Amino acid sequence: MLKSKISPSLMCADIFNLRYIIDEFEKNNIEYLHLDVMDGHFVPNYCLGTDYCRRLKAGTKIPFDLHLMVTEPEKTLNAFNFEFSKEDIVSVHYESTDNIEKALELIRERGARAFLTINPDTPVETIRRYLGKFDGLLLMTVYPGFAGQKMVPGSLERITEARKLLDEAGYPEMSIEVDGNVNYEKAPLMKKAGADIFVVGTSSVLGPGDLGENILKMRNLLEEVSE
Repeated sequence: MLKSKISPSLMCADIFNLRYIIDEFEKNNIEYLHLDVMDGHFVPNYCLGTDYCRRLKAGTKIPFDLHLMVTEPEKTLNAFNFEFSKEDIVSVHYESTDNIEKALELIRERGARAFLTINPDTPVETIRRYLGKFDGLLLMTVYPGFAGQKMVPGSLERITEARKLLDEAGYPEMSIEVDGNVNYEKAPLMKKAGADIFVVGTSSVLGPGDLGENILKMRNLLEEVSE
């Protein structure tokens, strides 16, 4: 079982307390910062532009988990005019382009890890033809575009199916990231099903209560699954 990693969604963070939040994330060894970039076309919402990402990149050493919910991401990657590291993740949706292999290739050329993302209605089996061309899998457990949704039924089974497919294909160390309704109740179930990177928002870590205590609670719940 892979080590659990937490990736808080910055679209859910209080912008007026962002410096404090980032400082707390650093103090609590948060593994990634999840940045949702939406174009109002691939998804019916707008969120987090390139300049926001560039400024944030200059203000923290926490690796990025950049989630591109945009049409034809291969045409917009160069708009992120900062240096990626080998620890950074950039995720692109299978459904967003007719040239997903090119998008994944460009991410790797930029020096980041390329994650293939699939929506709840896309069969898990779809990823098989792209094995070797991506470094991790992001499974949407809600329909992309808005925070605060309930998990789509069948999501846990899809995580299990994806983990089995990757393991049997010779990729037991490949991460499965989950995004959508990752709360204190569902995160351990997602972990048990085979996920290891957890995008968290207002239903858990960034919700009510002390931020540091919320992070510790999530870590402890995930750790219990590993025991």
